Amino acid sequence: MDAFDAGAGSLLRQPKAVWATAGASVVAFMGIGLVDPILPSIAQGLDATASQVSLLFTSYFLITAVAMLVTGFVSSRIGGRKTLLLGLAFVVVFAGLAGTSNSVAELVGFRAGWGLGNALFVSTALAVIVGAAAGGSAAAILLYESALGLGMACGPLLGALLGDANWRYPFFGTAFLMAVGFLCITVFLKEQPRPARKTSLLDPLKALGHGGLASAAASAFFYNYTFFTVLAFTPFVLNMTPYKSGAVFFAWGVLLAVFSVLVAPRLQRRFGSLKVLGGSLVLLAVDVLALGYGSHAVAIVCTILSGAFIGVNNTVYTELALGVSDAPRPVASAGYNFVRWFAAAAAPYFAPKIEEWSDIHMPFVVAAVTAVLGALVVVVRRNALAHEAEELESKHATEDSVAVFAN
Repeated sequence: MDAFDAGAGSLLRQPKAVWATAGASVVAFMGIGLVDPILPSIAQGLDATASQVSLLFTSYFLITAVAMLVTGFVSSRIGGRKTLLLGLAFVVVFAGLAGTSNSVAELVGFRAGWGLGNALFVSTALAVIVGAAAGGSAAAILLYESALGLGMACGPLLGALLGDANWRYPFFGTAFLMAVGFLCITVFLKEQPRPARKTSLLDPLKALGHGGLASAAASAFFYNYTFFTVLAFTPFVLNMTPYKSGAVFFAWGVLLAVFSVLVAPRLQRRFGSLKVLGGSLVLLAVDVLALGYGSHAVAIVCTILSGAFIGVNNTVYTELALGVSDAPRPVASAGYNFVRWFAAAAAPYFAPKIEEWSDIHMPFVVAAVTAVLGALVVVVRRNALAHEAEELESKHATEDSVAVFAN
């Protein structure tokens, strides 16, 4: 039995409140990739261009980024449970309204409101899971990453299944599932203890004054540009039916989940967090170049394969962001996410614009460059990140020792 097996045991023995929060988190992350298989259908249904439809991602993540400064302010005043319910309520309302849209402008606006709700929910969910989970923060992060991976895998699948009938149905489906999540949180989650000190709107920005957190956020910014070029622009390149596109991104999401939960911790124990992160970013750059310049079959394979590198990166970045600074975890997470989600907003907008200005290959060249820039930040700022990386490796080694002793 290894460390993961020991962690998996803790992962499965969780209070109902944790499972309710994790289940709602799955649906929240489904909302990110939900529109992937139906982007061409939405463009056709609303008589819109690829760059116009890509604003569905841009508005969503732009509002999400800005809202990160608000989440801690809100949750420290009304409590984690009420913040989760408020975020879920926003998603239910705006996802439902998105399904009624008659123009791209309406749909983009409703996705912005959806992004606000998602920010309130997702950022608070991690803190709630860490606070309520059995087995410590390692099991909590593992559970959160599992929810992320499962949601990212199932989102495109749900979008394809419902969107093949009508592009509006996935939005209504999400609203329904989030309403179920709202009921589960209401029934199973008790109010969490509020922090001793209320968080101000500027606390996340002040937390970025820490060199390690700022370095992690800067590297994640470049990485997220690559990540969301793959997620938001590739469907137009593949140009497949919703079912086929959904299958590709489901396989992508499965790899993302497997590598974030199973593979990344093992790689960290063997090679160290910073080496794993830098190497994975470089391999992601090579992958997206092959995606951009290869045949259609190669593009499909590289799209799926990118999920492996993205899964590894997500786990390492999450651990670094939560532990690299001395700021409270919710504050550090808010500052980190504030920076990186701006790239998630930028990539879906600029990728189709870059194609219009040049050719279909150039967006992937830019995405490859940003992945390499993310790796360079890790190399140049390794001293600022090294302390947390050493602690992560020490933690993994301790887990291994505990697992051996348990045997």
